[in-house]
Amino acid sequence: MQILKSKINTNGKQFKENYAEMLQLVEQLNVHFEESRFQGKEKHIERARKKNKLLARERLEYVLDPDSPFLELLPLAGMKKKGGFGTGGTNVSGIGLVSGKLCMINSNVGTRKGGSVDYSTTFKALRIGEITLENKLPTINLVESGGANLPDQDKIFNYGGETFRQITQRSKLGLTTISIVFGNATAGGAYVPGMSDFSIFQKNAAKVFLAGPPLVKMATNEIATDEELGGAEMHSKISGVSDYLAQDELDGIRIAREIMQFVHTQKPHYIPTEKIEEPIYDNEEILGLVPANIKTPFDVRELIMRISDGSKFSEFKTNYGNTLVTGWTKIHGYPVGILANNGVIFSESANKGAQFIQLSNKNNIPLIFIHNTTGYMVGKKYEEGGIIKNGAKLINAVSNSEVPHITLMVGSSYGAGNYGMNGRSYHPRFLFAYPNSKIGVMGSEQLAGVMEIIQKAAAKKMGIPFDKENAEMIKQMMMMEAEEKSSAWHSTSELWDDGIIDPRETRNYLGFSLAIAYNQKIKGTDTYGVWRM
Repeated sequence: MQILKSKINTNGKQFKENYAEMLQLVEQLNVHFEESRFQGKEKHIERARKKNKLLARERLEYVLDPDSPFLELLPLAGMKKKGGFGTGGTNVSGIGLVSGKLCMINSNVGTRKGGSVDYSTTFKALRIGEITLENKLPTINLVESGGANLPDQDKIFNYGGETFRQITQRSKLGLTTISIVFGNATAGGAYVPGMSDFSIFQKNAAKVFLAGPPLVKMATNEIATDEELGGAEMHSKISGVSDYLAQDELDGIRIAREIMQFVHTQKPHYIPTEKIEEPIYDNEEILGLVPANIKTPFDVRELIMRISDGSKFSEFKTNYGNTLVTGWTKIHGYPVGILANNGVIFSESANKGAQFIQLSNKNNIPLIFIHNTTGYMVGKKYEEGGIIKNGAKLINAVSNSEVPHITLMVGSSYGAGNYGMNGRSYHPRFLFAYPNSKIGVMGSEQLAGVMEIIQKAAAKKMGIPFDKENAEMIKQMMMMEAEEKSSAWHSTSELWDDGIIDPRETRNYLGFSLAIAYNQKIKGTDTYGVWRM
């Protein structure tokens, strides 16, 4: 493969200015990450410590293998939701190695709102379930939850039931779920250990019941204690809901790790054996070459050469449809195809992308889509040239491709360009975003401008004067709102991505995602829907 040569002047004014702007965004990202690590008020943490309880992230560290990577997912979910439980919700979720096997791990933050589940945490759990199933991973649940947040019940009740369905569907497929219960698992939360393949209850701590003493008293007039209704010893000796009785938290984690040693899991389909070549360019330079201002163009090859093994890239159709860069490379030793925007998508770019997807499917190679586009080209010339049918061809190829897809948003991702580049609605295995990225039907200025044209036409049709001053005020307000709602912070809060990442960590995120994808056999397709020639 050809070694790409950089044309970036790292001592130039533009590089340095952009580096400083991107660094500010990364610092803002780190502030939000810190918010997501909040594990409850100090008084709740002190209470847990007095009971010799570990915190959610400490439990997670103990269950992981020493030095295991951990791909935390959706850490900023609900960040901007009013009335929610805050950034990240009440669950820490991600993928790491347990007893040498890739596992999805979910750890309830019991010291934050009692681990109760709000709106954002519910949808975070549903997305985690999708990722777990698609990547055929076993699951370890570190349980301490008060169940559904009752004020949110009208918003989450119907959706919450899907998480239990997911557990049983995975079990049917042989994807093991292990639950360790360290405290309360009440109401709907009781079904998490109840539906798991293996349940471990901590002695004198686990409390698992559909209804606690107050509700039982109201419903049946029966008086019973927590321990009588749902204690670990009762469930281990009488009800049979518990399979293992752990003496303390560390014993419960030990048992889970022991179970993972013998349960059947997906054997890695491919593990690189050759020496991994690092890129010849410094990943630190990504902050200076990817513009913080998405209106500033850049050559996406400069990014590719800083994430690819040895900065090598076998480019496909270099001189055709050059606003879409396509080619094959390796990342951490894993073969992968890349489709990356270099601007607006023309018919030639769309056709090239569709062919490249076909070829990658023929050769069973997963795909990475790198977004930086304002969408498909518009105008009379391009409509006559068939931009609709050619754009549809790319979307058809993306929709019916069966190799794993990973999506990375590094700039703008507007309109049907988002669809053609495998946006959220096209179900990529993983979708990550840079903090400068934006997503929407169109840019804020274009959106406000279109609305102004519509308002002028409406005034003319009604025979009334057009109020320029009022229209300008509305335009500015609309631009501000559109800018906010297209931002990476809004997108990640709404769970439109699986996490915003520090651009310098791109290679590691993509490499680990590919390791997860290659954990099972990759088989492409040669079957697509009808597309116009």
